[in-house]
Amino acid sequence: MKRHLMNSIWVASFILVSGMFNTIAWAGDAVPAPDKVVENVARQVLSDLDKNRETYRKDSVQLRQMIDKYFLTNFDTEYAAQLVLAKNWRTASAEQRKQFIDAFYQSLLQNYGNSLLDFTADRLKILPYQGKAADTTATVRSEIRRDNGSKVPVNYTMRLTSSGWKAYDITIEGISYVKSFRTDFGAEIDQKGLDAVIKRLQTQQAAPASGSKKSG
Repeated sequence: MKRHLMNSIWVASFILVSGMFNTIAWAGDAVPAPDKVVENVARQVLSDLDKNRETYRKDSVQLRQMIDKYFLTNFDTEYAAQLVLAKNWRTASAEQRKQFIDAFYQSLLQNYGNSLLDFTADRLKILPYQGKAADTTATVRSEIRRDNGSKVPVNYTMRLTSSGWKAYDITIEGISYVKSFRTDFGAEIDQKGLDAVIKRLQTQQAAPASGSKKSG
């Protein structure tokens, strides 16, 4: 249950902020503070949800398009996958790396993407940023409120790339998603090999998602 909760919060939270940095125009060398950029884009995503929530509940295709819009192009998928695979990244072929990046991303969103539908503006609180203007890595702290009113601490880890700031890790209640999946995948790869793990993720992806809209 804790893993499911962690992954649900992880996906929903990252979708809220993953597109944050590339959507803000930089004025010369003035780069907006990460916490301010998170607030601005989270507001945009939540506004989209408020307008289209019921449509997304009924149509998984449109939900997926919205998720890809804010997540896929701005989340540092390759760097995150590299950290998750750790030593196995170095020995993986270029094709294995590509397949793992795609399969891992698709599997996460298929299993937990619907979590975003329950997020509203009052659930997310961005805490004051404590980094420096010259930093090339950043941690933005936030709190997400559960249904029962309790608060979950969520920290986003970003790095400054040639394309702007991108998020690659999230820590929920002290648990890093990168470290957690690194442990899980590492053990499975040691037992079965990287190709078997990729195949499992691809098979899960091909299976019909619960509650997904059927064509025809």
